[in-house]
Amino acid sequence: MKLKPNLLLTIFVASLVLMSCRGKQSATTGWDYDNPKNGGFEYGNFVEQQTGPGLVLIEGGSFTMGRVQQDVLYDWNNVPRRVNVSSFYMDQFEVRNVDYREYLYWVKRVFRDYPEVYANALPDTLVWREELSFNEPYTDYYFRHPAFREYPVVGVSWRQADAYTKWRTDRVNEDILIRYGILRIDPYQIAEENFNIDSYLAGQYEGLVRQDLKDLDPDMDVRKVRMEDGIFLPKYRLPTEAEWEFAALALIGNTVDERIYEKKIYPWNGHYLRNKDAKYRGRMMANYQRGRGDLMGVAGSLNDGYDICAPVDAYWPNEYGLYNMAGNVNEWVMDVYRPMSTVDVEDFRPFRGNVFMKKVIDEEGYIAEKDTLGRIQWEEVTEEECLNRDNYKKADNRNYLDGDMVSSLQENIGNYNEADASRSHNTTNMYRTPSNTRDGQARSLISDVTRVYKGGSWEDRAYWLIPGTRRFLDENKSRRDIGFRCAMDRVGPPTKMK
Repeated sequence: MKLKPNLLLTIFVASLVLMSCRGKQSATTGWDYDNPKNGGFEYGNFVEQQTGPGLVLIEGGSFTMGRVQQDVLYDWNNVPRRVNVSSFYMDQFEVRNVDYREYLYWVKRVFRDYPEVYANALPDTLVWREELSFNEPYTDYYFRHPAFREYPVVGVSWRQADAYTKWRTDRVNEDILIRYGILRIDPYQIAEENFNIDSYLAGQYEGLVRQDLKDLDPDMDVRKVRMEDGIFLPKYRLPTEAEWEFAALALIGNTVDERIYEKKIYPWNGHYLRNKDAKYRGRMMANYQRGRGDLMGVAGSLNDGYDICAPVDAYWPNEYGLYNMAGNVNEWVMDVYRPMSTVDVEDFRPFRGNVFMKKVIDEEGYIAEKDTLGRIQWEEVTEEECLNRDNYKKADNRNYLDGDMVSSLQENIGNYNEADASRSHNTTNMYRTPSNTRDGQARSLISDVTRVYKGGSWEDRAYWLIPGTRRFLDENKSRRDIGFRCAMDRVGPPTKMK
């Protein structure tokens, strides 16, 4: 019996209505997503990554990383090379004194039983001292006085800056759970009971629960937020050297389609004096030292307006909307320093400094109990776990293929302990000149604990304002001309969905 056309149309429309009522389905099995009647596997409704507080999106791409001007130091450093940076987020401003004081306030209140945690987080305000300068007022006032609260924090080591990014990750994600109505505000978190994103995901943080998510598993009622829900933001961190340099150059303002029609020396086009409009023509584009003894100009007509650092929103932003990517203070980046990094690193997301880690597992195969500060315990992956891998062979790759003794095939023959040598920061074949002392022995300043900083500062000359320039310092040291800003990974497509 043949069905009439009208009846066929009716059946087709009815099937469409039925399918629309069922919601999303698996393309491989045909089963419904988000349906508790068939087991409750969740597809979710994630659409777009939120932009975290203080961040702006940096759309990635390829660019020539490295030196763009004459190598005035003649140290064979920073050879230009084409690399690719994925999209990421970066702080619009440098981290301010008030931001860091908020961090210290939280640390002192939560870890009141562990005063060493607070002591280790304090910036070194004595970085302002000089033997033949009267800078003593800055040791008392620069970090604490409200007149300087919008100024960039200085005297912070790389390790302290890295710890700040972890704290910020936890506070931002805790606030997200509160705004979603999942947790209540808990001002009485003490020691191991403080919110930590890793311990929450591991099921080791309860907190003041307002309402957990409904679990579509028919055997469960409610559940905690999972990474798969897309509610949590990725972790704040320091930017890599390639990311920082790419963001500072901001070539998006100098392109037509994929053609870069004008290269930049600084984060802006042209000279270090403003020439865009008559009102500000001739004004300094950044806070830096013009020449010996000239840090702000002549009274009555101060050229850059500040004798030391300036507020983080001073001067003009670059094409990405980032302020003070040249001058004001230098900024820490993630990378371990090597002169030839641009030659050694990968084309895609270049970075030197990987130490691959894993969560500590107990005897029963579960994630080990969090420590007394409320943090999940981590350890380096073992060589046994790397045996069958093609993409890496050890946990610590900070000195991978950089020509040092640890990376040398000859030095790895016999009883030479590669991991121990790496941790002892031995002077390498490439960098023989010992100029630092650690453990009573002469060491090279170029080691696995030496980090890159970039950007130039209020007491640097114009050469250091060029994004391609780079310097280095021990990660445990700090200075009055070094601050930092945070970054965050962009997950999903490189541009915002329209």
